[in-house]
Amino acid sequence: MIQFIIGEKGKGKTKVLLEKANQEVKSANGNFVYLDKNTQHMFELHNKIRLIDVTHYPLTDSDEFIGFLCGIISQDHDLENVYLDNFMKIARVAEGENVIPVLRQIEAIGKQFSVKFIISISLTRADLPEDFQEMIVAEL
Repeated sequence: MIQFIIGEKGKGKTKVLLEKANQEVKSANGNFVYLDKNTQHMFELHNKIRLIDVTHYPLTDSDEFIGFLCGIISQDHDLENVYLDNFMKIARVAEGENVIPVLRQIEAIGKQFSVKFIISISLTRADLPEDFQEMIVAEL
């Protein structure tokens, strides 16, 4: 399952994502992981949420990022939610590259392993396919 927080850069998507993570962890049965491009928000996250700075790993493209996600999932059978902040940057989606195939892969992984992905992404509603429209939880 995927949920999207969408909007232009600088509109406050990260704040919404942090609030959502901190609220949802209160009623969690499993583990939560927050992937970001730095550790700036470490002290804003509940201590039960594992923050991973993706820039510490030698990922060069979106295929390697998908493998990275699968590695995280394979090591934690209790993983419930994965929060992805600054998605285009951490997923190594190149400027001008179509992000939809990457999102489709994440959707399939989420269904297969029963993991919910909450994605903060700098896109508009028009940029997402019709079947992703219902997955938007916040639009800024």
